[in-house]
Amino acid sequence: MARPRTLVALVAGAVLGFGGALTGGVLADRPGEASLPAHPARPVGGTALPWQEASLFAEVYERIKRDYVDDVDDHALMEKALRGMVAALDPHSAYLDSEEFEEIRLSTMGSYPGVGIEVGAEDGVVKVLRPIEGSPAQQAGLEPGDELVRIDGNDIGADLAGAIARMRGASGSLVKLTVRRDDTPGLIEYALRRAQVEVHSVVQQSLEPGYGYLRITSFSETTPGDVGRAVARIKRDNPSGIKGLVLDLRNNPGGVLESGVAVADDFLERGVIVTADGRTPEARFRMDASAGDLIDGAPLVVLVNGGSASASEIVAGALKDHGRALLIGRRTYGKGSVQTVMPLARGGAVKLTTSRYFTPSGTSIHGKGIVPDIVQEGPGAPPAELLAGRGSAPLADRDTDVRVALDTLKIRAAVARRAALPVAMRALVP
Repeated sequence: MARPRTLVALVAGAVLGFGGALTGGVLADRPGEASLPAHPARPVGGTALPWQEASLFAEVYERIKRDYVDDVDDHALMEKALRGMVAALDPHSAYLDSEEFEEIRLSTMGSYPGVGIEVGAEDGVVKVLRPIEGSPAQQAGLEPGDELVRIDGNDIGADLAGAIARMRGASGSLVKLTVRRDDTPGLIEYALRRAQVEVHSVVQQSLEPGYGYLRITSFSETTPGDVGRAVARIKRDNPSGIKGLVLDLRNNPGGVLESGVAVADDFLERGVIVTADGRTPEARFRMDASAGDLIDGAPLVVLVNGGSASASEIVAGALKDHGRALLIGRRTYGKGSVQTVMPLARGGAVKLTTSRYFTPSGTSIHGKGIVPDIVQEGPGAPPAELLAGRGSAPLADRDTDVRVALDTLKIRAAVARRAALPVAMRALVP
């Protein structure tokens, strides 16, 4: 597979929190660069600030320092100027201070210190989408659908970012969570000791004999390995073989680009997965599939919605353009740009849009999204209702999109079986 020199990551769309790594709004980075020490400041050819512009900046700065009604700290003023300068470029570019830079780094690593809860904003409150397997939250008994009311005695309300920030902390430290549960009167108190949490972004189960379900919540550095292990478990649970697979990318905001490409490659034998174009050589690249299909060509359905963005759209677009999968659900988010996080010499980083990417057909989905092959009406079930452990009914009975996907897979599997028969026998097979 042809790949760029550095690892590119994209995160967009819905807010996804891991109780310690907030990925809010639209983010993207290059973890390969982000993990290295910041390079010394150096002049870039042809990019020196014209003296007239520098003079204007200095004049405005002087006016603020001298005449503004309140005294303004020099560092705070400069940081605001930097944020404004970069944010004015486009909605996805940003100046990052050291803490924000660390957030991005953590969000791609698959491991962080915290309590181990995937959370989301829903109906004006912060809810637990799932406790991470083996985490302090799971061991304490938190459940999908629990509403976070207070953290260390502080009311949370709908402040998702604040909730994630308060749950973050050093391994070994204590945090108190107060939650509301639908089937339990009053509030429930939990005292959790933070620990290093391994985040696995893949959830799998068998829907019916021969039919598997794979949900990817985000694309981190560990996702490709998690997908391989999840498919292996589905195969183990279905010794007669996989007849079809549902790949659920709903509310997946993206993540590490190369992880998304690797997942698309898992189900493609050949062909382009994604191309990108930008001003620099590093921003122009093409990534291709290599031979091998994890499910040996079995029918594949991909579920998407408005929260499916960036790397999720790369996966969905590649599988759709190559005719490898049917897409079911709702139009995707529509983010077709790549951001690169560049460490700065004095700490922090600048996140800049450096490329625009295209699906294998050469289509830019930026601002348009991807329209599924089968469009579902309505908003769909909220994420907290979709996860294992919430309700006793099978997933396909609780989730209309999954039911439609399963029925579609059965039809495609039946058609494939019939097509494989000798012509004389096809009329005998319904």
